[in-house]
Amino acid sequence: MTQEFIFSLIFAPEVIDHLRVIDKKYHNLIRETISQQLTYNPLDSTRNRKLLKPPAPFEATWELRFGSKNCFRVFYDVDEVEKIVLILAIGVKNRNKLIIGGDEIGL
Repeated sequence: MTQEFIFSLIFAPEVIDHLRVIDKKYHNLIRETISQQLTYNPLDSTRNRKLLKPPAPFEATWELRFGSKNCFRVFYDVDEVEKIVLILAIGVKNRNKLIIGGDEIGL
């Protein structure tokens, strides 16, 4: 049995601006999903959590997808030594457009 470690979640200051453009009715879903998915084993690849290849948005190393049709994206980095997950960006994917903080990000 593998031992699970608890990781602290730290949000970059810019994330507040990213959330302002997302409808408030989704904020609880976003908060709960980030907590559930990234507090334990944030480095495990799953169908909705993957390691990114550079260059990635916000220089993130990982992406978490969730929500209806996986419309939400969370970009993050992990410090394994300090057991910290740094949330760098939160956005909405609509077809081939990724919107973060009201700006379209090139993929």
